[in-house]
Amino acid sequence: MAGMGLPYGLQSMLKEGHKHFAGVEEAVLRNIEACKNMAQITRTSLGPNGMNKMVINHLERLFVTSDASTIVTELEINHPAARLLVHGAKAQEQEIGDGTNLVLALGGELLGGAEGLLRDGLVTAEVTDGYYKASAKALEILESLILPNSNDMDIRNQQEVAERLQGTISSRVSGYEGILSKLVAEACVGVLPKNPYNFNVDNVRVVKIPGGGLADSRVVKGMVFRRDAEGTIKHVENAKVAVFAQGVDTATTDTKGTVLIKTAEELENYSKSEESKLEEYIKNIANTGVKLVVSGTNIGEMAMHFLEKYEIMVLRLSSKFELLRLCKATGAAARSTFGTPSPDEIGFVKQLTVQELGGANCCVLLQEAALGSISTICLRGSTEGQLDDVERAINNAVNAFKALTRDARCLAAGGAAEMEIARQLQEWSKSQTGLEQYAINKFAEAFEVVPRTLAENSGLNATDVVSALYAAHAQGQALAGVDVDGGPPKDLSKESILDVYMTKWWAIRLATDAACTVLKVDQIIMSKQAGGPKPRGPGGDED
Repeated sequence: MAGMGLPYGLQSMLKEGHKHFAGVEEAVLRNIEACKNMAQITRTSLGPNGMNKMVINHLERLFVTSDASTIVTELEINHPAARLLVHGAKAQEQEIGDGTNLVLALGGELLGGAEGLLRDGLVTAEVTDGYYKASAKALEILESLILPNSNDMDIRNQQEVAERLQGTISSRVSGYEGILSKLVAEACVGVLPKNPYNFNVDNVRVVKIPGGGLADSRVVKGMVFRRDAEGTIKHVENAKVAVFAQGVDTATTDTKGTVLIKTAEELENYSKSEESKLEEYIKNIANTGVKLVVSGTNIGEMAMHFLEKYEIMVLRLSSKFELLRLCKATGAAARSTFGTPSPDEIGFVKQLTVQELGGANCCVLLQEAALGSISTICLRGSTEGQLDDVERAINNAVNAFKALTRDARCLAAGGAAEMEIARQLQEWSKSQTGLEQYAINKFAEAFEVVPRTLAENSGLNATDVVSALYAAHAQGQALAGVDVDGGPPKDLSKESILDVYMTKWWAIRLATDAACTVLKVDQIIMSKQAGGPKPRGPGGDED
């Protein structure tokens, strides 16, 4: 009878403090609930009239944005199933850099549809099979909706590129897409290598300078650092560059030495030897032909004096990332000690000038195309928060440009593609036998989320808009989308508001995968959380 007091079953296997949910009621439907709630948060931020969210992250930093990937990243979502959906959205962010909101909204809708089917007695396997079948069919339909001639686009024509990017930007910062798409097109085309396939997103940088308005923004060919040069020399061209990561100063030793000085003469000579040593160092640097010294940390006053004497321009970059970018742009290697750089550590700069941008002195670095060209978009705006949001929109647009260099095909925007997929899939589901047809039908209905949300966010009656769209598509207007200004459905591609085909293609795949993965979970077992007691409230135990 020794084992009387022992627990049995799962309790005997897992540590005390574990949680276990099993079965359709407890696990699957709970997961669906969590994912639906999360999709609900980001859904209202979809489209040009999407709402902003005010998110305060765990470090109490404030974000005001309608960018879904920023929202879900900063919210640090804890629920394991909802996190699966977030992973799908992050995969979309890495692959295309745009369309994260579509993944979340679509995934949430698919799970909502599945919930109804499961309550009606279908098995998860039948639902997921139907979803996978429908997803393959949806991608087929999507391909048939590509706008004719959209593939033969001249990727080096700024006008054409700007038109393609308007849709991506307008869904983030509505009303400014005209200005911003031109800026992004100019910046991207300016750094496009001979083979467009090798376009690197990092070569388009953004510098935010508060003040002025968005219309004052401009593209600077080269790199911009938001700081002034240290000395009196403000301009160099065709100059060699030496980069010192540890700073420019006399070497301070860690050992404490005692110096015995007997005469006044010795006292005079003591500091002189230090000076002459430092001058010798800087003279040697100047002799290598270096005209620009970049320091990662502080610059000693005496060193500054000698650098001025030898007419060397000095730039101090406290950010390690900026230092690395400068090294990459100039081909210099950052030295960790102060001394004469060897020839292979010296970089080259075509021109570095201090210019005034928006009341702030900035260093603008121009480089020859052979050394890798970089262009910087100098954004002006009233508040830091607004500039952050515009920067996110620009990053999305640059990523969309990268997608266009690989596949320039486009679709009509405004939920036109989604609506046509919904209509054709519903037709197709009727020809299917077996219980999957119900799942396929739900999959089709899930696509209504896009036009419905666009209408809701624009203050229109969603039901009327969706039924008007169904009617238009049934009459063969496959390109009709939502007119957010409240008119009848219209083809937005005529106003050059387009969606990139690859964005939608990946979003449908990733949303289906994420939703089916969540549905296939039938047990959640959480072991006891590690770690000691939780810290006290704010200001308690510091990290």
